Amino acid sequence: MTLVIDAGNTETTVGICRGRKVVERWRIATDAARTPDEVYLTLRGLLATASPAHATVSAAAIGSVVPGLTGALAEASARLAGAAPIVVDARSPLPIRLEVDEPLTVGADRIINTLAASQLHHRDCIVVDMGTATTFDCITADGAFLGGVIAPGVQIAAESLFRRTSKLPATELVPPARVIGKRTDECIRAGVVLGAAESIDGLVRRIKREWPSRRSPLVIATGGLAPQFAELCSQLDLVEPDLTLVGLAIAHDILVVPEQRRRVRGRK
Repeated sequence: MTLVIDAGNTETTVGICRGRKVVERWRIATDAARTPDEVYLTLRGLLATASPAHATVSAAAIGSVVPGLTGALAEASARLAGAAPIVVDARSPLPIRLEVDEPLTVGADRIINTLAASQLHHRDCIVVDMGTATTFDCITADGAFLGGVIAPGVQIAAESLFRRTSKLPATELVPPARVIGKRTDECIRAGVVLGAAESIDGLVRRIKREWPSRRSPLVIATGGLAPQFAELCSQLDLVEPDLTLVGLAIAHDILVVPEQRRRVRGRK
């Protein structure tokens, strides 16, 4: 089993993969101040809640956009898996190309999404990742990351609205029954949730108009809010909430498994 960790700015998603299938997953708050011991205890506690068939891990892969947390995650993962984890970044020798002006600034999550989309679907893709930010990753069938869009996430937009308007109460971000709200909370939910859905559809349409080939790209939604927005957006073709975790498992197999096989052959 492979322990996979996607550390985002707000939440860290932890999973266990058997091959390319996610069999366990958890979401915890990201806290860059945690020590390696604290991270280890947290991860060990999560694994203790897993099915007995999934609780033992022998490898780990990490994607992190929080530099202050990456080292603690790597140290804790190594203790749990009994082997050094792979940490995916722009320097990782993966079968993808970062065709942007500043490739070393591309976030690990976008690199991993590029790998996963190209390896799983073998066609041009737009990956819409709904996290702290909503990112639109433009990926070709042969694994080129063309760039994309970074927009404020739904939660960021809502928190900004609540913080800057003293008379508007915080409210649960679920779609309203109608666009024209009759109460303040309905008006907020229409503006934030439905506004985000329209923004996603609009940006996808604009990206498609600039697409470098004639074939229309497959649009994949991922991240915690993906299932909810799939019902609200017309431009999303697939929902794959675990795309980034699966991408980490794929990265581990590409970077580590061939080397392990070479070592086994060398001992024979």
